[in-house]
Amino acid sequence: MSPDMPQSYEAWVGRTEESADRITEAPIRLMRATLDADEPAALPSHLPPLWHWLYFLPGERQSNMGPDGHPRRGGFLPPVTLPRRMWAGGRLWFQRPLAVGERIRRVSTIRGVQGKSGRSGQLVFVTVRHEIGDDRGVALSEEHDIVYREAPAPGTPAPQPAPAPTDEQFGRTVTPDPVLLMRYSALTFNGHRIHYDRSYVVEEEGYPGLVVHGPLIATLLMEELRRAHPGKTVRRFEFKAVSPLFDTAPFSVNGKLEGNVADLWARGPQGQLAMRASAAVE
Repeated sequence: MSPDMPQSYEAWVGRTEESADRITEAPIRLMRATLDADEPAALPSHLPPLWHWLYFLPGERQSNMGPDGHPRRGGFLPPVTLPRRMWAGGRLWFQRPLAVGERIRRVSTIRGVQGKSGRSGQLVFVTVRHEIGDDRGVALSEEHDIVYREAPAPGTPAPQPAPAPTDEQFGRTVTPDPVLLMRYSALTFNGHRIHYDRSYVVEEEGYPGLVVHGPLIATLLMEELRRAHPGKTVRRFEFKAVSPLFDTAPFSVNGKLEGNVADLWARGPQGQLAMRASAAVE
């Protein structure tokens, strides 16, 4: 049996871990600056949707970091040996907003490990369920999909991505320079070298440039929805990374609202679909 077949990791399914934090103001202020947000000087009383990713940050010791900048394999997540690890997507349900200043708690559970064979070779998906709340109980639930994949053989052409929609009602262009990517990595304490180490990402992983974080793209989509429809409350959000974006060219975040459902997408410089998302609002 291949060491990366899901059966190898059955013991990890059902594992849980708990962590605690407090919603402090500094990450909110720094996230606003990173997103170049044009908002009132006063900080919000409640955390904007998806900004909980600024908390419960991993605190691995430096000696436990792997060569790619991720913590070494094993521990809470299964020790999948496929070399590339990315945030593939997720689903979130918002019951109520979390108040700034409150102590918060997260309970994480590994819900499943699934193997697939894709155009780029073998894949392993790990799904983690997070329940996040405060003294009043759970405020939001999240399912987080992590994908591990093989490195492509030298000379292998990249898969041709699907074209992105062009019928947006709202949208804006984002220039993903290295400073933006570094600042987001710092805010989320993300050591993954594909986001800031150009020689590593080009020479070791074969990408043409620094990779834009999947959660950053999802956050930009959410922020564009909030900008276009400030009176709406997001109750559910789902996103899926389709093809990577790099710091080599601008991309756009776009969307349209029909009834109580927003269709959102990121469009790359060649018109390709980079991320697809949807939001249920009221």
